[in-house]
Amino acid sequence: MSHPSAPDDASQEASARLVALLAERSARRGDFTLASGRRSTLYVDARLTTMSPDGLALIGPTALAAIAREGWSVDAVGGLTLGADPVSYAIAYASALAGRPVRAFTVRKEAKQHGTGRLIEGPFRSGDRVVVVEDVITTGGSALRAVEAIRAAGGTVVGVLAVVDREEGGREAIEGAGLPVVALARAADIVARMPA
Repeated sequence: MSHPSAPDDASQEASARLVALLAERSARRGDFTLASGRRSTLYVDARLTTMSPDGLALIGPTALAAIAREGWSVDAVGGLTLGADPVSYAIAYASALAGRPVRAFTVRKEAKQHGTGRLIEGPFRSGDRVVVVEDVITTGGSALRAVEAIRAAGGTVVGVLAVVDREEGGREAIEGAGLPVVALARAADIVARMPA
């Protein structure tokens, strides 16, 4: 069994740049109601980073390196639309450039009422080994909904990768469901980089 290796200097530098970008572009202080219904003094709109050219260019290779460090051998990456979509596509693109292609897919919030009526869109196949992707983990609910859909469609979920772990119990909920979690950034790291 191979053990995950420590991040090299280049991936540590990329991770630091990603945290700085999230702190500058995606994080806000105030009084917010989150998608989970919880209230928070920190809001992280990761899409402001994950949908930007420089964010995508950082996230793809950084996430691909994290998947490799964990020793996760996967066929595809994807998660619940909309937050997971740009992250999945960035990973797929980076994987093609690295010469070890990983397909990307999207899990709909509900099945289409027309056409094929699918819940999962894209080149996902039954039997795929999958990493579920999430932009921000708060409660873990979105990732677990994606896990359920992927398993129902014949996929095997090997782990969950998030751009940001808000450190509010989501990681523990997902790990409690038997899945390992990797986050590219933690809320504490982002807050530490935000201007006072």
